[in-house]
Amino acid sequence: MRIALFVTCVNDLVYPATGRAVVRVLERLGHTVEFPAEQSCCGQMHANSGYRAEALPLVRNFVDTFGRYDAVVAPSGSCVAMVRESYPRLAGPDPGLAAAVADLAPRVHELSELLVDVLGVTDVGAAFPHRVTYHPTCHGLRMLRLGDRPLRLLRAVRGLDLVALPGAEECCGFGGTFAVKNADVSAAMLADKCAAVCDTGAAYVAAADNSCLAHIGGGLSRRGGGRPAGPRAIHYAEILANTGERA
Repeated sequence: MRIALFVTCVNDLVYPATGRAVVRVLERLGHTVEFPAEQSCCGQMHANSGYRAEALPLVRNFVDTFGRYDAVVAPSGSCVAMVRESYPRLAGPDPGLAAAVADLAPRVHELSELLVDVLGVTDVGAAFPHRVTYHPTCHGLRMLRLGDRPLRLLRAVRGLDLVALPGAEECCGFGGTFAVKNADVSAAMLADKCAAVCDTGAAYVAAADNSCLAHIGGGLSRRGGGRPAGPRAIHYAEILANTGERA
């Protein structure tokens, strides 16, 4: 397949290793992955903050950039949900743009969707000899309904000991601008999530969104007085890309 990587803003600017991990996994499976340089923000922060008009040029750029590919993959349930769930509403008043979105959106996938549903793969040849717990992020859980796809991929990783996270479906408290506008509530939710993560005894906490992992990782760091304490936050794509070396 001719696959395009939509890396997303957070990964491009802060966690580029996650984007590289997605490419390694897909190339290991024999697929060609391209990175169209014209890509930009999906517009989620604009739309969620009420700036619908400002989000529309980003919708058009996304369609123009990715419309020619067989599949588009992103290591972010949040941004994929923006494209599949919010783009149709934003593009609605423009029939031409709405048609283009309707054509492209079904081909935009979160990584586990592409691997499990489109490529029919759960074992990607990974090895990661560590104890891991998994936090299902809200957009992937409630909007994309990823279900157990990421867990099926992790269970197929050689040497990985996957342990259940208590209260897994509870939000970590990030929620984009929610963490800024409702800082006290966000911090309380984060404290609960970090306690649950630590209770698993895992060495790593994995998830599908680095924005949520940054939130959880920051909370875990503060529990240790600024030093690493308990599990390390890691995107599950980086686990799938690993073939046995230390992460």
